This record gives sequence, structure tokens and C-alpha cells, in this order.
Amino acid sequence: MLLEVKNLRAKVIEDDKEILKGVNLNIKSGEIHVLMGPNGSGKSTLSNVIMGSPKFKVIDGEVLFEGENILDLDTNERAKKGIFLTFQHPQEIDGVKMRQFLINAYRHMHPDEKVSPIELNKRLMKLCEDINLKPEFLDRYVNSGFSGGEKKKSEILQLFFLKPKLVIIDEIDSGLDVDALKDVAEAINKLKTDDMSVLMITHYQRILKYLYPNFVHVYVDGKIVYTGDAHLAEEIEEKGYAVLSEYTDIEEVKEW
Repeated sequence: MLLEVKNLRAKVIEDDKEILKGVNLNIKSGEIHVLMGPNGSGKSTLSNVIMGSPKFKVIDGEVLFEGENILDLDTNERAKKGIFLTFQHPQEIDGVKMRQFLINAYRHMHPDEKVSPIELNKRLMKLCEDINLKPEFLDRYVNSGFSGGEKKKSEILQLFFLKPKLVIIDEIDSGLDVDALKDVAEAINKLKTDDMSVLMITHYQRILKYLYPNFVHVYVDGKIVYTGDAHLAEEIEEKGYAVLSEYTDIEEVKEW
């Protein structure tokens, strides 16, 4: 088991509002999981708490990564252990070029790996080709002046170059046109390795036309209430979250 989330409860520090209300989730190495739910249900909060955002306080529960409870670790320590989170709204970093940023980040994440800058640059160039990015992209400042699609592709470039064990992809499909969405999904299919796990957070089914998840989880009011396969996502896209009433009473579901 790579990630184990056990009865996780957390609140926003600023207003003391509880957002996570007992989340349970297990992800094995190599699996693709999709987390779907209405806007405002707490999906992004879950990703931020796993990553260690200081905006949230854990009230109860555990987050185990490779058997170790990581809740006391800083965000950078979690990243070094192999957790990567893409952002819905990536920050611009003027003055820092993508190539410089990624090569330095790689060395911090993989300090024991002896690889030359030339080899790392070759890997970056190949990844740009795979993701349908022009090579000069690497000489631009991080996210500075990028279009919405370029920012999302930048996140994909980073995650596959840095080679984390767990990738949390937070609504990467929002704001993408059909072609960019297909490029992103095809890159994930092509570049994902058997020892990399993915947690895809979304409220759209459309990216699942190109991805093939092992599990789809429905997230309502701060916790996971139902788990199924890709067919569940298709039904939700067609009928909305009321489709859960076909499986069980919706009021009962909210209490799970």
C-alpha cells in the first residue's frame, strides 16, 4: 500500500470550519484513482492536507505514505519522499527559467542519483516532445506569461521529470480546450510508469475518455461516499450525483 488515508478530519485554520469529515482512501503502487464530487465538497482540501498545506489543521486521523505517518512532516519533506501535487492555478516565478528550476528540483528529490546536467537536459527535451511543447519552452520563466494550457502542460512536464511515487492531479482538466486536454491525458498514459500512482481530482468526466482508472470515488460533504469503476463516472456525467440513489439511499450515502 502506497497511501493510506484513515478517518482524516481537518479544518480551515482561518475560520475554524471543518472540511474533511472522516476521509478513508487506500492507493496501491501503480494504481490510478479518480476522485469526483460537486464543487465545494472538499476535494482540493484533501489534496492540500495530504501535501501539508499550513492553511489547514488536522483534527483526527492519519495519512500513511509507505507505512509512515507523514502528518508531522513539512511540505518539502513530503515532496522529497515522492509526493507531487499539481496546482489548479500555478504560480508565476519571474527570473527563474524552467530548465534551471527543474534540474535543481530533480537534484533535491534524487540526491543519491549521479546524473550529468547533459543527461537531465536530454530527458527534458524528450519530455517536451512527448507533451507537445516546443523546446524553447524550457528557456521561459516558470509559468510567466503562460497560457492556461501551457501552465497545465508545465505541471505535467514537472511531474514526469521529477518522477514522484504519488501524483495528485487537482482539476488539471479545468480551463483546457479539447486538444490540450487530449495532449495531457495522452502524456499521462504514455509516461506513467508501473511504480507511479495517480490520484486525479475532477468534477468532469471528459478526461476519463482518455484515461483508464482502476477506481472512481465519489466525494460528498467532506468524505468519500461511494467507490466504483469508470462506468460510475459516466453515469454521474450523464445524470448528476443523484445517480447514487440508484445504488443506495442518498441520505444514507452522506452518512457513510
